[in-house]
Amino acid sequence: MPEATDEVLFEVRGVMGLITLNRPRAINALNSPMVLAIQRQLDEWLADESVRVVVLTGSGDRGLCAGGDIVAIFQDAADGLDTPLTFWREEYALDVTIARYPKPFVALMDGIVLGGGIGLSAHSSHRVVTERSRLGMPEVTIGFVPDVGGTYLYSRAPGELGTHLGLTGGMAAGADAIPLGLADYYVPSEALPGLIESLETTPVEDALAAVSQTPPDSPLMTARTWIDDAYSADSVTGILDRLTALGTAEALEAAATIRTKAPLALSVTLESLRRARRLPDLDAVLEQEFRVSARSLTNPDMAEGIRAQVIDKDRNPRWNPATLADVDPAMVADHFEPRAGRELELPRAS
Repeated sequence: MPEATDEVLFEVRGVMGLITLNRPRAINALNSPMVLAIQRQLDEWLADESVRVVVLTGSGDRGLCAGGDIVAIFQDAADGLDTPLTFWREEYALDVTIARYPKPFVALMDGIVLGGGIGLSAHSSHRVVTERSRLGMPEVTIGFVPDVGGTYLYSRAPGELGTHLGLTGGMAAGADAIPLGLADYYVPSEALPGLIESLETTPVEDALAAVSQTPPDSPLMTARTWIDDAYSADSVTGILDRLTALGTAEALEAAATIRTKAPLALSVTLESLRRARRLPDLDAVLEQEFRVSARSLTNPDMAEGIRAQVIDKDRNPRWNPATLADVDPAMVADHFEPRAGRELELPRAS
């Protein structure tokens, strides 16, 4: 077993290795010891022929994982970039391990799954959502940008649905997640304990087939016509103009939500999504995301967004630049420039 930490638990039951994120009061937010412990355990199980399937779940009834521990990032960033960048290197490496894992990896994406939680689950081989699932990349709300492969997933969602979610920081329901490409199976939450028990002895496909259901209609897919029209514009300002021109309640609500987010983060997020579409694979997108994230950490908006949302909780961030008109295109382009010591070098698949 890896170094002991009660914040993530490991068990072997029959042929199943079970990972349980165990910070329920923080909706199982990730920190460095958790990431390292999971990485070591997956490496060990890879060499253990008795473990034939890995299952990821979260403790408590609120969700699988609310993402990285942004309070810790806020505190660490005050002392420099080294600690946050080290955490992200570890986190991204774990996401790649999960994406490449040769044994079935079943992620139970019940309840809230945000940010780093998406990285842990949405790149796995068997992704399960429920009627309680709420999946999202809300980074623009704290002056940051989607990472951990979020721009890979969103850029490959149908039409402009990923752009809509990325710029609003909105959440996808379980019924949305499968057509969006974020999940594979829809299972009632009450059936999850039985599914876990079944996976101790039953082949993965058989266990999932026994409990999975056809999901309800996707509200996001229903809204795709107006979303595709509005979000195909070349700039955030152009998107807002199109949303306003549509004039429907949904479009105006989306525009109002976008206007509350950090202007620079919005602009960088849109550019990240557009560039991610042209990149060949997850590894290349993660390398771009790391570069963008490292640069974003030097902006004042991320610290200000975390302060406003989770430290002081006044929900009144003072963004800098304050408006989209103040965002210089050169500032956006600078986020994609390579910098020594701030690049991600992933091990290539063998």
